[in-house]
Amino acid sequence: MNITQETLYAMALTRINHFNLTTSLQLYKTLGSATAIMEHRHDIKAVLPCATPRLQEALKDVSEAIKRAEEELAFDEAHNIVPLVLNDNNYPERLRRCEDAPLVLYYRGTSNLNDRHIISVVGTRHCTIYGQDIIQRFCADIKRLCPDAIIVSGLAYGVDICAHRNTLKNGMDTVGVLAHGLDYLYPTAHRDTATEMLRQGGLATEFMTGTNADKMNFVRRNRIVAGLADATVVIESAEKGGSLITANLAQDYGRDVFAYPGSIDLPYCKGTNKLIRENKAMLITSAEDMIHDLGWDNDKELVKAKENGIERQLFPELNENEKKIVELLQKNNDLQMNTISMLTGLPIPATSSALFNMEMLGVVKLMAGGMYHLLG
Repeated sequence: MNITQETLYAMALTRINHFNLTTSLQLYKTLGSATAIMEHRHDIKAVLPCATPRLQEALKDVSEAIKRAEEELAFDEAHNIVPLVLNDNNYPERLRRCEDAPLVLYYRGTSNLNDRHIISVVGTRHCTIYGQDIIQRFCADIKRLCPDAIIVSGLAYGVDICAHRNTLKNGMDTVGVLAHGLDYLYPTAHRDTATEMLRQGGLATEFMTGTNADKMNFVRRNRIVAGLADATVVIESAEKGGSLITANLAQDYGRDVFAYPGSIDLPYCKGTNKLIRENKAMLITSAEDMIHDLGWDNDKELVKAKENGIERQLFPELNENEKKIVELLQKNNDLQMNTISMLTGLPIPATSSALFNMEMLGVVKLMAGGMYHLLG
């Protein structure tokens, strides 16, 4: 399969009328590639019996969609934008596991979207001094506790831009998810920050160039902010708003959600307090709380041990918890910590401790998207 052709066809599929996200993913997963969809576009009902008449009609003539995709591909190549297709090895693994993942993600930047630790930080566009102080301390603590982490947000006013700027200030990578194409920037006031992010992070979107920052696009953008990360942190939110949508999406994806509590009298704390009250987010008062709950406490120790040199033991002595995990991964390799905890019946702290020791012994390796791989 020609990679350029596959990319072109995938981009074209996102432009076909009456072709919603759910249908496109269903088609893609059924046939395995955009190229296969194009090859079967005249007999699509044979491979997808539930294909509607509107879908069949839309697939008959794809010339305009392909022309638009060709124009986009030319622009992307000229501006260092990489279109990542769902079956591409470089497509973000965490996002790929979401049921409503975008078929194509346009990315420009230096960060690896499959890096070891990714955190989404979201909140109100009317960030208070209280919220700014939380973000400043949170980013500084993440730098100290988990320096390889990438912070993801939406480059909007308030909490988003504050999170991006403080991440950059601490020398870490930060990625902004946009609600429009990569040919312009909204809001324009954040252009200097976005330019800096291209050298220390990146910008991502599911939208082609020429797409305006329409209201609905921000709602769609939120699922990518949630899907790219291991966890979402909410810092100040009113009772309604995009950050609560992002938090709910993260929970739906099986990701951890954290929230900083606030005064019951402040309107921009009502949303975060509600998330905590309804058990949709874990209460945290510091980055340390989040790091502990995610089981990332041992990262600095592991890095130091690796720097000093770790020799893999051929037949390491494993305790009972570690043996349970090995047996599980022998049957079903490449699982996240939460899944391993659930399937083995081990509490998260015990699972985290076991996996850390097993990584030190060279029994498992932590892969992209937080997946633990049992080494042969």
